[in-house]
Formats: sequence, structure tokens, C-alpha cells
Amino acid sequence: MKASPPSRACVAAQAKRLASRSRFRKPGMHKGRSSKTVLVVRMAYALMIIALLVPAAGVAQTAIAPLAIGSPAPSFSLMGTDGALHNSVDWKDSKVLVVAFLCNHCTESQLYEARLNSLTEHYAGKGVTVVAIQSSNPEAFSEQDLAWSDVGESLADMKERATYRKFQFPYLYDGDTGSTAAAFGASVAPSVFILDKDRKVRYSGRIDDDPAEGPKTSHDAAAAIDALLADKPVAVATTPATGCSLRIGPAQAVKEVPDSEPVTVLLAPAPVLTALRHNPTGKLLLVNFYATWCGPCVTEFPDLMATNRMYRSRPFSFTTVSSNVPAEQPQVLKFLQKMNASTRNLLYGSDDTYAMQDAFDAELGAAVPVTVLLGPKGEVLYHEQGEIDLMEIRRAILANLPDEPRHAGSQKYWATK
Repeated sequence: MKASPPSRACVAAQAKRLASRSRFRKPGMHKGRSSKTVLVVRMAYALMIIALLVPAAGVAQTAIAPLAIGSPAPSFSLMGTDGALHNSVDWKDSKVLVVAFLCNHCTESQLYEARLNSLTEHYAGKGVTVVAIQSSNPEAFSEQDLAWSDVGESLADMKERATYRKFQFPYLYDGDTGSTAAAFGASVAPSVFILDKDRKVRYSGRIDDDPAEGPKTSHDAAAAIDALLADKPVAVATTPATGCSLRIGPAQAVKEVPDSEPVTVLLAPAPVLTALRHNPTGKLLLVNFYATWCGPCVTEFPDLMATNRMYRSRPFSFTTVSSNVPAEQPQVLKFLQKMNASTRNLLYGSDDTYAMQDAFDAELGAAVPVTVLLGPKGEVLYHEQGEIDLMEIRRAILANLPDEPRHAGSQKYWATK
């Protein structure tokens, strides 16, 4: 395998050493150059090293070569979503071990979850074990990177996904270091490495060649498993894996940048609320009714703001409506500023809160919190009276957002329960 790129700390230290070395030169060693000139040259060289060797934060590093066919597979010991520590030797009696690399946020990886479940079920009792690993650093993803997902890449997020999609295989966390992916040479999710009874790599690459799983799909991984079970050589031992690049190691961490937009809140008379009910945005519209004196409202508000930041780059809009009375506008604004609510924020324009709620929709009731997801034509797609189920509302949003060319199949994935 190729050597891993040096860490930021290592390269920075090397840069500092190179830049400071001129202080220890004897006079006259650089004839015709001032010490200041030498220092500038060395600093430029040091910066060049940093630019060339250290990947930008949040950007996947250069792909490494997968283990060669016939290579012994590396051992690993990783925590699973079931709360147990799993070791590669746990499956020493399996004739075939399938090691898949998945992630939560990537549409293509999502589409292959069900196929990996089917693979596990199909070969159950035939001496085949399927294991999946998530190796990306969870801190390498901004909220906007999660625009096609309900969760991120932490172990807790993995547990949520494994439970929701009823994974039939162990789902293991490698995100703190990514060392298992590096040892296999895995750089893409989804991808698989198929090991024989001696734990040598006999296949690496894609699960199949069509994320849409059309009638002409080439089921490459299944063909490799069948060959190994029959003690035959794998006809096609390597295929190109496509999907999302793994973001491995601490150098991939990104820092969230707070919204710079000003936070405002406007008084909304009854006609404004009536118009809001019909959804003038032409997008999916999430509306949350809350009050600053309402404990559950305040508790769920940060999650709603995070949800907005996740999906706002897509055809999605979010409006908050405070049921506080107009005289409390300064208090509401202070709350919204604390929450960094760069959404469209409204406040009831009358002390008659019942009339204000009825102006939006008389059937929703006046108690808060109330959360409503409206389609582009104003149709109610989701309605929750009381505290939200965060995963449920995110999945409702994802199930109603249209696909884009690079994310074909996403809407169907989220609409399927």
C-alpha cells in the first residue's frame, strides 16, 4: 500500500523547522543573499509543502490502492452498533467473509443497504458472513454535506440507520482513525472486499454495476461469493467501485461557520398567516409554531435549526411562527438570535392567538409546538402536534424532495419504509 499522507501537525512542524533553519547558518553561507531573503525563500518553500501534502479540510484525500488480489486481509477490532466489540477472528469459521464499506450520508451507499441485507439473507447458512464498516471521520462533514441524509456518520448515527433499515449484518465504526479502511485500501462507499477461507482477498470493488438495479445488472459480488463457495477462481476479481469518497483521519475535520445573515422577526397579521398556509414558496415548506415560554418548543428548536441548515440548499424552505403576543417581540428576537435562526421568522400580529392560529388553519389547534410540512401546492405532507420526532420529520422532508442527477433514487429510498 501507498504510505499515508503526513498529518497537518507533522507538515507544520517541518515547515517551521525549514523556515527557522536560517537562524543557525553562519555568516557568508549564502553569499549575495541577505538573511531576510533566505528566510522569505524558506517560508515560501514551507508553504508550498503544506499546500502540496496536506488535503483541504472536508475534502477526501487522494484515493489509495485497494489490497491486491491474493493479499492477506488485515485484522480489525471495531465497535458495532449493537454495542459489542467485533474482531475479525470472530468469523474464522466462515468460508467466505464479505467486508463492505458503507456510510450514512451518501445516496449510492444508501441504495445498497437493502442489497447488502439481501446478500446476507441469501447466503445465510452457507458459511458466508457479511460485515459492514463506516470509516469516515464524522467531524469531516458539515451540516450541508448531510443534505441527502437524516443523520451523520457517528456511531450513534450508525445505530439510528441500522435500526431504521433493519440491518441484518454487523455495522462497525472505524471513524475515529479510519485505520481499517486504510489497511484494506478502501476509498469509496459502497465497496466490498471478499475474502476466502484463508482470509485472502479474492474480490474487490462494487457490489453490482447498477445502483438502479435494472434487469441487466451484473451482480459481481454475488458471482465472486458463488465461485469461492464452489472452490473455483473468481472470474472477475476487481471492478471499479463508485459512490462517495471516504474522508479518513482527523485532518479531514471541518469547522462549522455560523450563519452571517441577520436574524429578524416580523409581525404577521392574519392575511400573512393565511397566505403562508397556501405555501407561496414553490418549495417544500416546513412551518413550526412555538413560544418562548414553551419548554418543549425551546428544547426542539436547535434540532429544527440544524434540519434547516441540512436541507436549505435543496428546494426547501423553513418559517418559524411565534405565538407570543406582539408586545414580546424584543424577547422573541433575542431568543431567535441566540438560536442563530436565519430562517423567515414571524410573530403573531395580534394578542388573539386563537384567531391567529385559525387564520393559518383552524384544524391545527392553538397548542404549541405544532409543526407542519407543506408541499409546493400547499398540501399537508406531515403534521405533528406536540414535540417532534426528529428522525420522522427529516425522513418526511427527504421523501418529498425531488432527485437530482447525482442523487438518482434518493426520493424512492426515503419514501420506502
